[in-house]
Amino acid sequence: MFNKNILWASLTAFSLFLGAASAAMPSGETQEFPAIEQPLALKVGVTVGGLALIGLELWWFLFSKSSAPTNGKQE
Repeated sequence: MFNKNILWASLTAFSLFLGAASAAMPSGETQEFPAIEQPLALKVGVTVGGLALIGLELWWFLFSKSSAPTNGKQE
């Protein structure tokens, strides 16, 4: 396995590298994406679909499983 110190040192070095690379980018030349207006029906549909999937996931992991079977022995 990996040594924890080597793993943390690698993650720290990688994050410092990313920070330095992002600081070196010129900030005056940022390009913003143009706003695209979405229809209200599409926004509502995506929101309802997302909530339905979250509800399905909660039902699946929390409420759909029956309790573990017991074999009737008490120890």
